[in-house]
Amino acid sequence: MRQLSITLSLVALLQSLPAIAQVPETTSAIASDSIQQVTAVKWMTNFSDGKFYPERLLSRAELASIMVKAFRLDKRQAVNKENLTIPDVSRSDWAFNNIQIVLKTDIMKGYRGNEFFPNQKVTRAEALAIFAQAYGVFQFSDDAVNEILASHPDEKSIPAWARKAIATVATEGFLNTDAQGNIFPLKPVTRGDMAYVLSKYLQRQQQQPETPEVPIIPNSPQSP
Repeated sequence: MRQLSITLSLVALLQSLPAIAQVPETTSAIASDSIQQVTAVKWMTNFSDGKFYPERLLSRAELASIMVKAFRLDKRQAVNKENLTIPDVSRSDWAFNNIQIVLKTDIMKGYRGNEFFPNQKVTRAEALAIFAQAYGVFQFSDDAVNEILASHPDEKSIPAWARKAIATVATEGFLNTDAQGNIFPLKPVTRGDMAYVLSKYLQRQQQQPETPEVPIIPNSPQSP
């Protein structure tokens, strides 16, 4: 009886405590159709057991491979440059060609001494900035960037070098956040995070009309 009383007291205590602030998992809200979309076009792939593992973290080498596929970087003229010497990526490395491509096209940068650190995990800010670099970073003014990001409670934690890129991704509707709009720029990016961004980009591509429609301006003289 005494043990039951202690248990009930603990339950009552826990219920009376204010909710502990937890960092929401942005990947928990990732719809399975986002994953299906990006795997269908082979921008990302399942593992050998057929599972996607959205919670797994992305390495720089993996992100390089994804960027090459999604933006067809191998078709850009810069890839014809001579291969770069990368001390920590050998020619036999599975990601050698893709790493060469992202470096030649300036979508990703090497570190001091031209090392790439292929196995290093990537933060969300880094991943979004690299995505935006491939997509095309909008040249917003600083005031515009601040206005775009102001609705996100944690926008002050976005590194200065990533603010314009993340503002671009947010403006285009590619950004995944938690229910409160937090971006978590310093958290490691997951496969699920990347699948979401890529699926939104893919949807944008599929929605583009073949012939752009000319907007109708009210009260304007008609063209002859």
